[in-house]
Order: sequence, then C-alpha cells, then structure tokens
Amino acid sequence: MSDTHRTSAMTRLRNYFLTGFVVCAPLVLTIYIVWSFVGWVDSWVKPYIPTNYNPDTYLSVRIPGFGLIVALVLITLIGFLTANFIGRAIVLFGERLLTRTPLVRGLYKALKQLFETALSDKNEMFRTVGMVEYPRKGVWSIVFVAGDKRSEINEKLDQEGDPLMAVFMPCTPNPTTGFLMYVPKSEVVLLDMSIEDGAKLIVSAGLVAPEVKGKAAANDVVLEGPMGNPAAGTLPQPALSRRTASSLPNK
Repeated sequence: MSDTHRTSAMTRLRNYFLTGFVVCAPLVLTIYIVWSFVGWVDSWVKPYIPTNYNPDTYLSVRIPGFGLIVALVLITLIGFLTANFIGRAIVLFGERLLTRTPLVRGLYKALKQLFETALSDKNEMFRTVGMVEYPRKGVWSIVFVAGDKRSEINEKLDQEGDPLMAVFMPCTPNPTTGFLMYVPKSEVVLLDMSIEDGAKLIVSAGLVAPEVKGKAAANDVVLEGPMGNPAAGTLPQPALSRRTASSLPNK
C-alpha cells in the first residue's frame, strides 16, 4: 500500500471519528445532565415520601424520576392553592415573617425578584440583540437589550434626544454572568437575530453563528446580499430610533 493510500485511509478514519464524536457528544452530555438532575431531585424528595407510598419499598430496583414527579405535583398543587384567597393570605403572612427577619429578607427578596423576572412573560425580558463598542472604540461586544422602562437612572442621566438603554453584556461561554450597562441609544446597534441565536453565538464563542439574512432594510432602503455596514456616504444616515445592524454607528 502506497503512502498516498495510507494517508487517505487515515484521513477518512479521522473524519469518521470526528463525525461520530459530533453526533454522540451532545447526546451523551444531554442524557448525563438530565439523569443527574433527576437523581438530584430524587435525593431531595424521596426521603420525605412515606414508606407506604414509596415504590422503592416494594420493588427490588429504584425507579428514577419518581421524586421528580412528586415534586412537580406538589409545586403545581401549591400554585393552585396560592391562587385562591386563603392561599394568598398564607403566602403573604409567610412573606411578612421573612421580610422582618434580618439577613434572610434581603436574600429572599433578591431570589424572588430573580425568579419572577426569569419566569415572566418574554415581553418583559430582553427584547432584542445588539452591539456596543466595548472595551474600546472599534471593538464590538454583543449585548441583550432590555425593555425601555424608565427608571431613576434615566431621570438623572438621560440627555435630550438620546436616552439611556439598559443592556446586559453576557460573558463567554457562560451567558448567565456579565455586566449591566446603561448605554446611550445612539451607541447601540440593533441586530436582527433572535435572543436564542445570540445566546448560541455567545455560548459557542462565535463558532455557531446564525444564518445571515439575504435582505436587510436601512432607512426603508432594501439592501441585497449579506447584511453589513454600507460604505460611508452610500446611504442616508438613519434616525437614532431606527438603527439596525446595517447602519453605521455614530463616531
């Protein structure tokens, strides 16, 4: 066998291995994470299930996920009870006790606000993906643009005609950590990609990029081909409130 044939065979074997790895790795990791989560919930819930109602008492093998099912039923039942007058009264009484307890009240309020924000309607969360020049001019970072609700910060720092926007700049590869920044609206370039696509781009460190749309509008002018900043002077400068990824940022 010649060296050329041997090299070609090794190349094919390597490609087969990489293809199999790409197929198997996400599947194995997903199964492992789900299995670990189910086991973690079971380890917390099953010790509190009465022995007569625990299927592990009558079976020779443990049933994974039974504790998770019990937890889901209990959480749903608590939500149902909280929806009526008596349940709300009990919850309010418990919250008043927690808010009067030193140290605990701050932690409880922060966690409650965090979960309410995360589980609220998507319209109340991040609205779109954008880019700002950070950490210096000419270097762009991806940010998630929050709602345009006004706050005390806007009242004290807004400039006429150029209000501040609350943006969250996540870190790679963990988008749950990052920096909250208030940036002038004129310095934020809005993108057409969805929040999910932006999160994929951040988690993958730029390796998984969303498909570029064939057409983009800038100041009601349709651009053919891939999106990008047009050359200076080729298009009229768009208004601040209509900035998109195809518009040039103000320097």
